[in-house]
Amino acid sequence: MNIVLWIAQILLALVFFVSGIAKSTFSKQKFINTKQTGVVDLPMPLVRFIGISEILGSVGLVLPWLLGILPVLTPLSAICFSIMMILAAKKHAGLHEPANVRNNFILLIVCLFVAVGRLFA
Repeated sequence: MNIVLWIAQILLALVFFVSGIAKSTFSKQKFINTKQTGVVDLPMPLVRFIGISEILGSVGLVLPWLLGILPVLTPLSAICFSIMMILAAKKHAGLHEPANVRNNFILLIVCLFVAVGRLFA
């Protein structure tokens, strides 16, 4: 079970790190060009904040548990990402993007798996 949790943590960390880099650096036009419509109508300072939060959260998914320093931060990061995925799914549902809602739901399930697995490990 520990190996499966580590795989889930690393995959989530990679997904959210890449997403965070994009949200921290892309212009609004680049979001439109790459069909990332969920953030197009949000203020750019909020998009940047979300991006930085995703970068820091991706670190929180791996390092605390790996180093054994405040390991409670790992499930806390997963719970925070779960909340973000619920909000993102709601946003994409409003934009009538079922594929993105599905992806948010899959990420939500994996985040909850990590949160529960690490809280009760």
